[in-house]
Amino acid sequence: MIRNVVGSVLALAGATAAVWSPFRAWYDGRHGRDYAVDELFTGITDAKAEVIGSILLPFAFAALLTVVGVVLRSRLLVALAGLVVLGFTVFWMVRVGQAEGSLVVSGDGRGLGDGVANAFGGGVLLLLGALVMSGRTRMRRVDRTDHEPRPTHPTLDGPPVGDRDDGQIGDGQIDDGPQRHPQASPPYAAPTQSYDVPTWDPDRDGPPPDRP
Repeated sequence: MIRNVVGSVLALAGATAAVWSPFRAWYDGRHGRDYAVDELFTGITDAKAEVIGSILLPFAFAALLTVVGVVLRSRLLVALAGLVVLGFTVFWMVRVGQAEGSLVVSGDGRGLGDGVANAFGGGVLLLLGALVMSGRTRMRRVDRTDHEPRPTHPTLDGPPVGDRDDGQIGDGQIDDGPQRHPQASPPYAAPTQSYDVPTWDPDRDGPPPDRP
């Protein structure tokens, strides 16, 4: 829970920095909102772009991905937002380097400005937020083994539990012990059968024959 909160804060801070960066100077005092998105594919020009079609567009998309990822606690969406911000920033630097011949960093307002730093910082914060977040917790269902239910029908061993005599007798009654259920079947027993075995009578049958 704490990791999700900390990761969400880092991700939202990174998205804010990324969206704010086009309103700062990117190169030679020129703001990022002045660079059109299509110039990243066709080449950088001196033409001033509309805000809606500027480099702000992919950063706004990344911010939307961040918000959805924070709500859904999706590390993948937050990481994707960070990659979008860093990817477009690096792509812009490559195109500007091709147009200018080289990239310069100076403290007099020439070269790379703080808008690029904000974009890089926002992308890094987004990736850190994705790493810190624990994501959605999966609930594991544990099947509990219930005890064997008490029998409610007659069995071969006697009446069901609860139908036996509780041993309490009243006045004038004789305790005959446990009472069997009237529908209880007798315990199983093998059938018995008697056989007649002939016996030897010396007066009638004479002496017994000699055995070989």
